[in-house]
Amino acid sequence: MEIHESAEDYLEKILMLNNKYGQVRSIDIVNDLGYSKPSISVAMKKLRENGYIHMDAGNNIELTDIGMKIAKRIYTRHQTLTKLLVKIGVSQRTAEKDACKIEHDLSDETFRKIQAFLKNMD
Repeated sequence: MEIHESAEDYLEKILMLNNKYGQVRSIDIVNDLGYSKPSISVAMKKLRENGYIHMDAGNNIELTDIGMKIAKRIYTRHQTLTKLLVKIGVSQRTAEKDACKIEHDLSDETFRKIQAFLKNMD
């Protein structure tokens, strides 16, 4: 199943907010990303319809197994790419922004080589 970059970003954000707060609601995503409530509502509906998230009775957003798998993959890429960019002298803020742009398009082969490179540096 093909997933769009924006959906990957939302899943990653849900994982990050869940790690930070222990639970996530749509308003948390609105506040973090600065998007409108209707935009987030539409995005969450699409994610739910595609089986990436479900919402409990308290409107807390939870990642399904496939949603969690995608979120972890993107988040790992984000962290690794940020680390690489910082190591080569990019500021933390710029590294995080650039990592977000790169994380979706990078091949698995290149990503594995970056991971191996960073592991050898440590």
